[in-house]
Order: sequence, then C-alpha cells, then structure tokens
Amino acid sequence: MKAVETKNAPGAIGPYSQGIVANGLLFTSGQLPVDPETGDMPATIEEQAVQSCKNVGAILEAAGSNYDKVVKTTCFLADINDFAAFNSVYADYFTSKPAFAVKDLPKGALCEIEAIAEA
Repeated sequence: MKAVETKNAPGAIGPYSQGIVANGLLFTSGQLPVDPETGDMPATIEEQAVQSCKNVGAILEAAGSNYDKVVKTTCFLADINDFAAFNSVYADYFTSKPAFAVKDLPKGALCEIEAIAEA
C-alpha cells in the first residue's frame, strides 16, 4: 500500500491520508469543498460541488489516475434538496450519480465526495 499526498487538495483533518493505492486501486478519503490554497469553502452547493470534484481530481492526478478511471464514488449531501443542483455539477466530472442525504458533514460543508479509481 502507498499513501497519496498532494498540495493541490486540502490536507487531511484527521489521522488519515488523502488517498491510498492498494492492489492497483486508488481509494480517496472524502473530499470536502475546501480550497487547498485558502482553507475556505465557497457558499453555494454548486460552488462546493465544483471544489469537491476538483479536490478529488487533484488526488486522482497525484496517483497517476484521472476522472475516466473512477469506478465508484460515494457522494454525501447535507440536504437532499440539493440533489439536482449537485448533480448538475457532478455530471461534468463523473458519469454516475450516486448521492444520499446525511445529517451533518465536517466543517459545515454541504457536500463531500470520495472515490475509488484505477491507479
């Protein structure tokens, strides 16, 4: 197993890595919509979805992968009423659209995305 780290995605807020490659697969940690340069989160669900997707993309790239090699994502929404707005952005990055509501996300985020991809 090999940990994946990049400065182009926010650092982990706990004792884990941004991603790990095992047996040819990359497993990303959940990516909140935190701008890695400023530490800030945008306000709207659309802006947060873009940032979360970009953060996943940075980890994919650091592992030598890309969006086309993603075989599964799990998307968390703080409010299921954001489903359509989230998917309008998500579809620009990924081809499948899984999402479900949760009660709360870290840092008050509106969305979070984790992925599994070929490394």
